[in-house]
Amino acid sequence: MVKIDNIRDYMRLQAEEDRKRKWIQVEGEDLDDALRQAAIELGLPVKKLEYEIRDPGKKGAFGLGKSKCIIIAYPIVEEVIDKLEEDDFTVERLEDKPVDKDGVAVVRLTSEGALLSIFAPLGRGSKVTEKQALAMLNARDVTDIDNSLVKKLVKISDGIPVKVGEFVYNPASDPLVSVEITDFEMKAFITVRTPGKGGADIDFDNIINFLKNNNIIHGIDEDKVRELENFPVYEKSILVAEGTKAVNGNDAKIIYNFDITRSTIKLKEKNGKVDFKEQNLIKNVVEGQALARKIPLEEGKSGRTVTGRLLPAKDGKDILFEVGKNVKLSDDGITAVATINGQVITLLGKLNVEPIYVVPGDVNLKTGGNVTFLGTVLVKGSVADGFKVKAAGNIEVLGNVGKAELDAEGDIIVHQGISGKNGGFVRAGKGVWAKFLENAIIESGEIVVASDGIINCKVEANKKIICQGKRATIVGGVLRAAEDIHAKSLGSVAGSDTVLEVGFDPKSKKRLVELNEEKEVLDKELDGISLDISTIKNLNKLKKKLTDEKKEYFNQLIEKKSETEKDIAQLNEEIEEIQEHLASLSVSGRISSSFKVFPGVKIHIKDAFLEVKNEFKAVTFINENGLVKITKYEELEEDYSKKK
Repeated sequence: MVKIDNIRDYMRLQAEEDRKRKWIQVEGEDLDDALRQAAIELGLPVKKLEYEIRDPGKKGAFGLGKSKCIIIAYPIVEEVIDKLEEDDFTVERLEDKPVDKDGVAVVRLTSEGALLSIFAPLGRGSKVTEKQALAMLNARDVTDIDNSLVKKLVKISDGIPVKVGEFVYNPASDPLVSVEITDFEMKAFITVRTPGKGGADIDFDNIINFLKNNNIIHGIDEDKVRELENFPVYEKSILVAEGTKAVNGNDAKIIYNFDITRSTIKLKEKNGKVDFKEQNLIKNVVEGQALARKIPLEEGKSGRTVTGRLLPAKDGKDILFEVGKNVKLSDDGITAVATINGQVITLLGKLNVEPIYVVPGDVNLKTGGNVTFLGTVLVKGSVADGFKVKAAGNIEVLGNVGKAELDAEGDIIVHQGISGKNGGFVRAGKGVWAKFLENAIIESGEIVVASDGIINCKVEANKKIICQGKRATIVGGVLRAAEDIHAKSLGSVAGSDTVLEVGFDPKSKKRLVELNEEKEVLDKELDGISLDISTIKNLNKLKKKLTDEKKEYFNQLIEKKSETEKDIAQLNEEIEEIQEHLASLSVSGRISSSFKVFPGVKIHIKDAFLEVKNEFKAVTFINENGLVKITKYEELEEDYSKKK
């Protein structure tokens, strides 16, 4: 494959010969005949030639006044590449390489004389030679040429026109310029006729003045006119001025920071599968969150035609930016901000933040799947198995709760019951209220109330666990409360394993159990590390030398032992703090039954324990001097059967 360097080498070899015929001046009966003559001399097809008309020639009348067409012709830039391809070379195209362009000599004939401009090449292009510059001057019939000045200009190649000679100037042969205004006065084209013998080339100032004299005063492309001055183009329509279009201003609009439609459901993936329970239909927002922003209308920008006629533009239309409940506008009226946590909705074109999210039926796939809301959730039906409801406020369910997960920072109120099927989980920052609890895990920051009973549940409450009603029975499970556990009946005739604990902080005790389990694991790990260290020390005493691997392992064991001892020390410190906290609690705790306590019930009141062996009626258990004492039944001080 031929690289770019090969192409350059080829070009250098051909440079001298090509330079001699870089351009030629030929004449013919007409333009077509002149081009055919140029193609013969350059050895190229006509389609691969570029040319400039120096004299278009005249047909004359009856053989009088007839003159030939004179052109300057040269190969197009691509000819070098075409020639290489014809010689069966494969060219590697390098688009990112800099452009190579030969230098250019430009001769301009003016009323003051002949001007020469030498433009430097680009990249690895060839420089203009003195010979080429002189040939260009001779081709334009320039006399009294200052050769030394030409040589200097070739050396400098700065593109600045400098007078280097004279020519016989004939003002009558100057090029004629015509103008055409099109596109409803939005464009102006000029056509420059080829100058006659002795005529001067087109001039920047003359063109500008000509345009202005023809009422073209706006949008003149002076760079294009300057280019025409340096590189004249004759007999061709050239765009030299364009009007400025009027631009209407954009209408004001509101950009929402959330999807205001519910038509598109964005499903999440879980373990590579689409979780249809997470449909994300609720648009949760927090207090202070920007909900939407108004983009003000834009003023229109007037335009002008090339003749200067004003084209008026329209300003954009304004839009009313209104907000509803729990939303306020910023001082500049541009941004809508939520004033509470909740669900953002649009109602009658206004933004609102609702503190309550209502599920019209059951929580299942049909009604949108799982619910996560930064306010209160009201479920008018039930919560089906496998679904989750999470709320920053309260959760109220008018139906039942199955093997589901409910999590609220406030209260959780279930009008029917919770049947967890050994998998349901309910956690409330305040209280849990339900008709019954069955085979579920319940955690409450304050109180748990079930009117019809608690069956085989694990319940923890930082204050009270209350079963108050006609069938208010606690059967099976483990129930822990800081203050009271109260029910009509405790246990059952069948002797179900029912564990009741009061007089301590359930969360602290739970954490204490976790810490002791962690400490037990670390203690065993420390024993193993210490044994390995002792073994290596004994080996060192016997062999008096350890391998590098053994030494590295020994150092790792020493470091691991230090880290483990620190972890154990931290656990001991936290265990001690929790034990002191539990010991300092002033809550004495009591467990009460208004009707009957069955054998098999296990009673824990602080550090006292009692397993009920006999049936008791209407009793209250308290801690007295480290022992569980059975006393007369103490009634509840208030009615907990209804949420206040």
